Amino acid sequence: MRLNRFLFVCTIFWAATAGLSSCRSQRNITIAGSRIEMTVEWDSVPNPKAMALFAPYKAKVDSVMNPVIGVSAMDMTAERPESLLSNLIADVLRNSTTPYIDRPADVAVINMGGLRNSLGAGEVTYRNVYEILPFENALCILSLRGKDVKELMRDIMKTGGEGLSNVYLTVNKDMDIVDIRIGKDAIDDERLYQVATVDYLAEGNDRMTAFKKAEKRLCFKEATIRDLFIEYVKSETAEGRSLTSQKDGRVVITDN
Repeated sequence: MRLNRFLFVCTIFWAATAGLSSCRSQRNITIAGSRIEMTVEWDSVPNPKAMALFAPYKAKVDSVMNPVIGVSAMDMTAERPESLLSNLIADVLRNSTTPYIDRPADVAVINMGGLRNSLGAGEVTYRNVYEILPFENALCILSLRGKDVKELMRDIMKTGGEGLSNVYLTVNKDMDIVDIRIGKDAIDDERLYQVATVDYLAEGNDRMTAFKKAEKRLCFKEATIRDLFIEYVKSETAEGRSLTSQKDGRVVITDN
């Protein structure tokens, strides 16, 4: 009895699927779609039920993200080949190596793709920092020979530039490097330099394959670039200072 019932069910299933297959073979299905840009326009008439549902969670998030931790004296954006925001964060990254190697790194590199927003003049909140640095990217310190630092800089200029600290490049209009300085000094090809960056780049991502040639690599998961920047903002506030930055010729483009 059970076997007959099983065969009956299997027969019905086969007939149904065969029928569907037959139907599908005789129909042409066209799927059309379009992209809709999500802008503030969609917030003009919020759904009251959705707003009520999310209200308790929004209140909790706001209580964490809205406290003011500092003040920026100027608007700062992240742009290639050099910008106020990328310079500032690269400097913070370079100086953050002191607890680990007893001094600032020789060089620091942060990718523009890791800086996701601008910093406006005025109060700085946790939310502002999270919007700029949303990723859990951790500090890494790599030991690179001077010749590999040069290769790294060539890779960086192929993208149009990244955030740099204590490196000064002169490039032509085709972004070919004419001169490289670390601080005020020419690079020694065989010297080991300490380069601060984040773990994502230390793996050779964003075309920075020269990082794979590091002779030593130290990474600190507990020291995310976001937390390091938050601590910098707080320390500046404690000293009574606002956040400032400057473009000081880290990338100079010649007419040649």
